[in-house]
This record gives sequence, structure tokens and C-alpha cells, in this order.
Amino acid sequence: MGVEERRQQLIGVALELFSRRSPDEVSIDEIASAAGISRPLVYHYFPGKLSLYEAALRRAADDLAERFVEPRQGPLGSRLLRVMRRFFDFVDDHGPGFSALMRGGPAVGSSTTNALIDSVRQAAYVQILAHLDVTDPPARLELVVRSWISLAESTALIWLDGRLIPRAELEKQLVHDLAALLVVSAAYDEEMSALLRRVLAGEPADGPFGDLVGRIVALAS
Repeated sequence: MGVEERRQQLIGVALELFSRRSPDEVSIDEIASAAGISRPLVYHYFPGKLSLYEAALRRAADDLAERFVEPRQGPLGSRLLRVMRRFFDFVDDHGPGFSALMRGGPAVGSSTTNALIDSVRQAAYVQILAHLDVTDPPARLELVVRSWISLAESTALIWLDGRLIPRAELEKQLVHDLAALLVVSAAYDEEMSALLRRVLAGEPADGPFGDLVGRIVALAS
């Protein structure tokens, strides 16, 4: 293999191993064996496990950021539900690695790792604003969207511990959570209220947001 081809192979092998077990449980020897090369050859392409972990994390971060990209067509609730399904696909496929990254593992705390995590959060933030058709978000909207992104991370981590709640329920619940945060913020701010009315105006009764309204009405009655 050429140099870059071999590097990409090693990143792919490492990412697969890190996805199945916590990265600090995976050794260079295992990575070399899975790639079908010697341990010294791994070090020829990467100085150590930390640099290989960061390269694998960079590929995973790019993948995760792309999960938030969705054509801005149709009702917002349905778009967000598709985004959440892809997000949980990633969490499902990379469970141990995702958990180790968010809770602390090798390379966590390094400037490179922190920058990659922040880049994914920022990509998600930009995409949600785009879905809301907002280019210059007021302070309350920024608070809502960034809080919701943190909530999605926390929900995924808790779910990974035992998967006690059906995944499909959590995907819809997170869409409802964003709507609920928007509603609470709208109660305090007229600009947010106008945004919420605009969003709800395009939502069908049988969509995720319509489903939330129906559930709230049923509780109230």
C-alpha cells in the first residue's frame, strides 16, 4: 500500500476497534494484528496510540457532523426526527468509543480532541439554526439550541448504559424536547414567540410536533 492508503487503513481498523471497546482497552498490538502488519510498522505511520486515536476521532467527528445535514424540505419536526435517527445510528455503531470520548478516555482533554468535539457541536448548532431558517440567532435561541445539543449527548450516554428505553421513543422524545425548550423560551420573549408560531404554522397534525401537542392536551384533560 501507499503511505496514505496505509494510514487510512490503520485509521479505519482503529476506529472499528475503538467502536467496540473503550479506546484505552485497545492496544497497538491489537491494531497491528487487525491490520495484518507488525507493531513497528504502525509506529512508522503514527507516533503512538494517541495520534492514531485522534486521527480515528477526526474521521468519526466528520461522520457524526454529517448526520445533522438534512435537506431543508418539509416539516421541521419530520426533518429533526430523521436527524435523530442518524445520530442514534452513529451512537449505536460506535457505543464504547462514543461513551469513552464524552466521559473521558485517552486523548480526552487534549487540545486536538476538545477541538474535534467542539467542531461537531458547532456543526450541529449551525445545522439546527439552518433548519429554523435563522441566520442571526438571538441570545435565547442560542441558549435553547446549545442546551438541546447537550441534552442529546447526555441522553445518548445514559441510553448506552443499558438501552432500557426503546431507541425510537428517545429519538422522538428529543425532537419533542427541542419543541418544549422553544415553548418555554417563547413564554419569556416575544421574538422567540414569533419564531415558534412560524415553526408550528408549517407542522402537520400527524407530525412529531403535532403528536406532542396531542399528548399535552390529553394530559391536561
